[in-house]
Formats: sequence, structure tokens, C-alpha cells
Amino acid sequence: MVGKEEESWDRMGAEHWAGISEDLRREVGESNHKSWIEPLECIGVRDGVLSLRAPSRFVGDWVKRNYHDQIIARLRSNGAPVARLDFVVHASRADSAPAVHSDLRGASRNGSESLQDPGNGQFGDLKGGPLDAKLTFENFVVGKPNELAHAAARRVAEAAPVTFNPLFLYGGVGLGKTHLMQAITWELKERRPDLQVLYLSAEQFMYRFVQALRDRQVMDFKNLFRSTDVLMVDDVQFIGGKDNTQEEFFHTFNALIDQNKQIVLSADRAPGEIKDLEARISSRMQCGLVVDLHPTNYELRLGILQRKAALFASSYGSIRIGDGVLEFLAHRIATNVRVLEGALQRLFAFSSLIGQEITLDMVQDCLSDILRSSERRVTVEEIQRKVAEHFNIRLSDMLGPKRTRTIARPRQIAMYLSKELTSRSLPEIGRRFGGRDHTTILHGVRRVEEMRATDSQINEDVELLRRLLES
Repeated sequence: MVGKEEESWDRMGAEHWAGISEDLRREVGESNHKSWIEPLECIGVRDGVLSLRAPSRFVGDWVKRNYHDQIIARLRSNGAPVARLDFVVHASRADSAPAVHSDLRGASRNGSESLQDPGNGQFGDLKGGPLDAKLTFENFVVGKPNELAHAAARRVAEAAPVTFNPLFLYGGVGLGKTHLMQAITWELKERRPDLQVLYLSAEQFMYRFVQALRDRQVMDFKNLFRSTDVLMVDDVQFIGGKDNTQEEFFHTFNALIDQNKQIVLSADRAPGEIKDLEARISSRMQCGLVVDLHPTNYELRLGILQRKAALFASSYGSIRIGDGVLEFLAHRIATNVRVLEGALQRLFAFSSLIGQEITLDMVQDCLSDILRSSERRVTVEEIQRKVAEHFNIRLSDMLGPKRTRTIARPRQIAMYLSKELTSRSLPEIGRRFGGRDHTTILHGVRRVEEMRATDSQINEDVELLRRLLES
């Protein structure tokens, strides 16, 4: 049964709340009051619970965490029979917004989808980047260079609590960062359509923030980004040097982490290597799991080509690929998977137009520009110098007869990199290593391959040297 005091509050709730709101203005300050208290609207009291209408779930959660006890105390001093607060999200702000900000609720995988702002229209018709229907986990080829990143992305996509937050993926162009980011979005859409998922680039984040400042809609901007369940920002290196954007990104990041909301970020380099990125943001980015997508190896590139060839065959019809074509492409185009896929697409299109099978001769003619630009220009001598510097040994010792472990191990790594990064034959490499036989070079290459699979330190040394030489 509703008491008289509650009946009084139901009848005059708005008037009571207006007076309490003014009292709170003096307690919390003008700025905090305008941001958090003023937007609230009193609905009424029922069973000792005061219901307040909030413009967004984020505002309601924030008030509950930071001002709940203060509001209750003020209510009771004004005779309100209230034990706790309950927040109802305003229908025009949240109930009409899609649960997945990426506009994926009704999306299919038949084509690209545009990422839309939530339905409140506060940011007009501004769209994010396209969500490619092909960038799913099913189309992601897993190999040793990317298996950890793939496993971490899969775990996030399960929408279960994870022990790492944020997940930070980094690596060079065309190694699969964006593919994994979008695959997470697609998977979450299928598994948990109730979650609010926001995927966009750092450039889009910055643009929306600038627009919010211009239109004086900063609170709407905050509500949009801080009410998400999963926030994914691609290419975060672009916020480096943008002071105002970094400030807002930092506060958004902290607000989501405090609410145990998942964050996934990607960049072309590690957090500590992003130029002009504030130390506090870099530190925050590294508090979760940081995963490096390593440059592709031959086996992974060949696997990608085989998968793409099967997909292209369904589009172009029955086109025969000659022996050794895919293997040749996997060996020669080693730096960028996108270039590799584009080269194969060109071959299929050319073959379809002229009605001939794809042969090695066709590859040489059709892809002459790509093959020229993909030629490895690193020299054996440069590799030897870099490896000697890295391991702090003399170049003369590397080329000489010494076989102590501190000399032999760097020498084998230099042999391995010479085989991987140059077009020199094994006998030619042997001549540049003090006239050694080609079988010695082959043994060194195989030994390093074995050690990379079992010794993480050796693997890290090799990858670091590879990056230094290819940069």
C-alpha cells in the first residue's frame, strides 16, 4: 500500500525535485550540476525507490556511482521516503538507438555495411568506415605469425569476461589488424545482438569530437562513446600529436575501463613507439594484452593465396593455375598481403579475358610492375653488419672460422636472414660468409628455423632484425 508521503511525492514530485536539484547545485558545483543533475527528470516514488529519467544509460550510471548517497541524503532531509534511486533511460535518447552502433542489427554479409551513429541524430548522417562482409574469422588464414592475435580476437568475440583489457593489436600494413577488428564486430553481432558495439577509425573518432565541439554537443559525444559495451578503434597512431583529441580519448578510455567495458585498439606500431602520444595514454594502452602481428612467412602467404584462389574461382569460373604459380607469388611478394591478393586478382581477371590458364610466363608479363617493386633490395653485407651490431660482435669474427656459440649463433641468424631477404643463391651467400659451402648455409638456415619454433628470444631477435632491415 502506498503511504501518504509517497502519494505526496507522486503528485508533486517535479516540484520537490526542482528544489532538491537547486540544493545539489550548491553542493556539487555549477559545472557538475549542469552535466549530471540538471538533465535528470523526476518520475515518482514507489516502494521507497525514486525513479529518475536520464538522457542516457551512461548519465544514469555515472550519477548512481558518484552522487547516489548525496542525493539520498538530500531527499531524506526534505522528507522524501526514499531508500534508493532507479534510472530510466529517456526513450528518445536510448530506446530508439540500435543495440549495435555499427548498424549491424539487420545487416547481412552479402556486402559492405556503413557504420552509423545511434539513432538520436546528434551527429547528423556522419558515417564511419565500411564494414566489409568478407572480413570475418572464417576468411582469416591463421599461421604462426598471427596465431596469438587471432586467438585473442576470438576470445574477445565470445563476449565473455576476459582477463585482458584493452586488447592492442599492432603490426605493419596488410598483416590483418583491420580484418581481425571487423571479424570481432561480425562475431559479436551474431553472438550478442544485445550489446552496444562501436567500431571506427581513430580519424573518425577525432572528426566526431571536433564536430561535437563545433556544435556544442560534447555531452552527446561523451554519452555516445561511453555508453558502449565494446569500443574498437582502428589506427590509433593518428591521434598522436592531437592534444584535445588525446585528452577526450583518455577520459573515454578510463570511463569504459572503470565500467568493465571491453576496448580493442589497433596501430601500425607498439604503444610506446607511437610518435607524440601522451605517456599516460601509452601506459593505459599497455595495461592489457599487446599483440604483435608478425610479418607473414612463406607458409602463411601460400595459405592465403590458396584460400583466395578458391574464392576467385567461384567468381571467374573454371580457371586453371599452372604448377608453381602460387608458390612463386608467395616467395616473391613478401611484404604486404593486400598487394599479394591484388596480384592474384589481376591474374584471374587477365586469364578470364584472354581465355588462358595462369602460368609463370603470364605472371612475369602481367605482374612485372609488382614484381619489380617487390624485389628485395637488402644486401648480404648489410645483413651481416646489422646482425653483428645487434649481438655486439666483430664483423670479422662472423666471417671468420670461430665456432664458439656467441659467434656461431649470430652467424647462423645472418645466414637465415640472407636467405629470406635477398635473392642470392645459397652458394652466393656462402661466398659472402668467408667462402663457406652452400650446405653450411642450408644447415644454418634450418637450425634458425628450428630455434625460432622453440626459443622465443631467438624469434624476437630475428623479427626485430627483419624489421630493421626492411624499414
